[in-house]
Amino acid sequence: MSPRLSRAERNDAMPSSPAHDPDWWRQSVVYQIYPRSFADHDGDGLGDLRGATSRIPYLAELGVDAVWFSPFYPSPLADGGYDVADYRDVDPRLGTLEDFDDLATAVHDAGLKLIVDIVPNHSSDEHPWFQDALAAGPGSPERDRYLFRDGTGPTGDSPPSNWSSHFGGSAWTRVTEPSGEPGQWYLHLFSREQPDWNWQNQEVRQDFLRTLRFWADRGVDGFRVDVANLPAKDMSEPLKSQSGAVDDLTPEEGKSPTFDREEIQEIYRHWREVFNEYDPPRSAVAEAWVPAEKRLIYAEPEGLGQAFNFDLLVADWDASQFRSTIAENLTQARVAGTSSTWVFSNHDVVRHPSRYAVPARTDLDAWLLTDGTDPVPDPETGLRKARAATLLMLALPGSAYLYQGEELGLFEVADLPANALEDPIWQRSDHQRKGRDGCRVPLPWTTDGESLGFGPGGSHLPQPEWFADHAVESQSGQDGSNLEFYRQALRLRRELQGAEDIFWPEHTQAGIVDFVRPGGWHCLTNFRQDGGVPLPNGEVLMASSELPGDGTLPASTTVWLRH
Repeated sequence: MSPRLSRAERNDAMPSSPAHDPDWWRQSVVYQIYPRSFADHDGDGLGDLRGATSRIPYLAELGVDAVWFSPFYPSPLADGGYDVADYRDVDPRLGTLEDFDDLATAVHDAGLKLIVDIVPNHSSDEHPWFQDALAAGPGSPERDRYLFRDGTGPTGDSPPSNWSSHFGGSAWTRVTEPSGEPGQWYLHLFSREQPDWNWQNQEVRQDFLRTLRFWADRGVDGFRVDVANLPAKDMSEPLKSQSGAVDDLTPEEGKSPTFDREEIQEIYRHWREVFNEYDPPRSAVAEAWVPAEKRLIYAEPEGLGQAFNFDLLVADWDASQFRSTIAENLTQARVAGTSSTWVFSNHDVVRHPSRYAVPARTDLDAWLLTDGTDPVPDPETGLRKARAATLLMLALPGSAYLYQGEELGLFEVADLPANALEDPIWQRSDHQRKGRDGCRVPLPWTTDGESLGFGPGGSHLPQPEWFADHAVESQSGQDGSNLEFYRQALRLRRELQGAEDIFWPEHTQAGIVDFVRPGGWHCLTNFRQDGGVPLPNGEVLMASSELPGDGTLPASTTVWLRH
């Protein structure tokens, strides 16, 4: 195993340079890797760390600033690795700690930053502490690390509350006690294999601080905090009732006992103390699906420092929605003393070229159940809008998050057969929701060969034939390809990027989003469907689709100009 430096030794070894700017994260482009579907080195059909390390030069050439790795920890894969059995190790199917050290070295040698997922709301039911809790029985210190409660009803055979799981069904599962009798129930806001931690327990809090230091000592520059709004809960008796499904609640009303509670601030302020032990301080970004004004409790400098903004991801293709969303989030970021984040795709949602290929407000769960045939998608329109949206996003101040494969123009694999599905949503919803596997199909690197270059032994999810047309090999160096479009945009962004300011012109046509960054960098997007609009004067730097040459900007197109 590679030697691991102490914090003091690592900090002393770091030279003072722009690469160690404590504010590096504020305007970075971050590329998300879902490790099990990125690149497979050992040929078992599952992506791994050595496979990812071999592709770091590709990411450096793409032009991103940082790489975010979704969980690679030991896991039984009940939820794609977000059911963690050991927070301070690597899943043997994905590699070793030495492989992680090699990966971190490759990332830093390429001039990139390394971000990893941390999952504080729940563990795997195979985590040693949960197994200890099952064996120790009710009232034990071991059981207090999780959220066990007695059932209701005359024999305790009903759940402690009506709380529902994000994956469907009850959020409670009953255990069999060491005596063999039916016993207590434990809380799991996701699958039953993901028991929720008790964050009132000091052992739990201290163990997570040890985990943060463990990975920071190994060179991790930042952490993406999974469902950051969930760990703090109101577990006072009697447990409060919830109306409706957990995803339908309105967190801004403060009525949920299970998420977006103000008590979370104390937890993350302790985390910030750990982050600030390092030079430069480690960064963090909260995954919190909450309204913009609520993100302040996660994005404050005394806490995690930044929070994901999913508002553009869920917005319709509509200029007024985009403009108001951008303005509101930039204002909220200034209030919090942070920078905003922007994202259109990730491992949990239908890829944005596919979302834009169907009518607005399409029920995507129902669409997936038809294998993506009803409504019939318009791929050309979908990709055109996706490129325009991405070019707009990359012109905004703040951090831009890209999901693996979006640079290739990949669409959702909507027609995965039922026998191939891995997402627990499929089973937990009684086959009413196919889940997220369609955006997690392993990437195509080559136009032919076993699993299109993903690895020498096939892929854990089947790749469609059309993936070959989107392979890195088929796009690299090809003018007009989606890959070269991303490379050009990221290169220009780095050249043009300056202060985090934005200026809105006083008068803008309906259906247009138009703003200027310092230095005369002008971004204009035409959301209208009824034809082109006049281009302002200036040098055209790039456009998301071909310009007609008549001085107009076509529909569903973004252009960058320099005055």
